[in-house]
Amino acid sequence: MKRVVLCFAVLVGCVCMVGAQAPPAATQGPPMGAQAPPAATQAPPANPLSAEVKQAADRVANNLLKMAEKMPEDLYGFQPVPEIRTFAGTLGHTIDARMRTCAGITGSGTQLGASKMTAKAELVAAMKSSIAECDKAFAGLTDAGVVQLVTGGRGGARSRLASLYGMVAHDNEEYGYLAVHLRLKGIVPPSSEGGMMMK
Repeated sequence: MKRVVLCFAVLVGCVCMVGAQAPPAATQGPPMGAQAPPAATQAPPANPLSAEVKQAADRVANNLLKMAEKMPEDLYGFQPVPEIRTFAGTLGHTIDARMRTCAGITGSGTQLGASKMTAKAELVAAMKSSIAECDKAFAGLTDAGVVQLVTGGRGGARSRLASLYGMVAHDNEEYGYLAVHLRLKGIVPPSSEGGMMMK
């Protein structure tokens, strides 16, 4: 019986010593191999599909506007090779495509004719107008609403989400062309500023 009591006392003593050396449970990390619980974050948006496409659209629109403002006026007519548009022509085409998409969603039908514009001031103003129209298209857009069909554009009727992501893809493609115009003139495109990418 003495042995049982002695073993029990040693066991309790060991447990107490280990417990005293372990950090409090609140400061311990996750068990080995387990992932830590996510840190407290903001609540997810109520409409994640709409929020994600808006974020993508805003990012490229802001870069396009910065690019339009950054390119010197005298280089708006720059055309690296005959097979592609001038800087003004590419920017104008992009603005018209953006406006067509967003005006189709708002129902305004607004068109700017930016493809025919050549002056920097006109094209910067047109880009700002396209951003304003797209802001209207996104205002109040819900995930239930992004699946509704809109007409117009290439390919007939498609969902608002597909139309908006199509615009984002096209904007990014055209931004790539415009970035070449800037690079060939020794100008760093807005998305590469701040050491984020090779200059």
